[in-house]
Amino acid sequence: MKKPRLRKHGPIDPGTRKGRGFSLGELREAGLTPEKAKKLGIYVDKRRRSVHPWNVEALRDYLKKLGEA
Repeated sequence: MKKPRLRKHGPIDPGTRKGRGFSLGELREAGLTPEKAKKLGIYVDKRRRSVHPWNVEALRDYLKKLGEA
């Protein structure tokens, strides 16, 4: 996700934003509830509405690693 362009910086791109957590839809697709995710130490961003497949895959991989350990 790109940062909004600030007029004072002109055409200089300030970079990308750091994520604040996984969206509720991504947690749902990975089979997690927000309460369970918080207990596991996974950050949840309730304001986000988008569901990115790469985030869902990252969650599933993380859950697999937890199950094997």
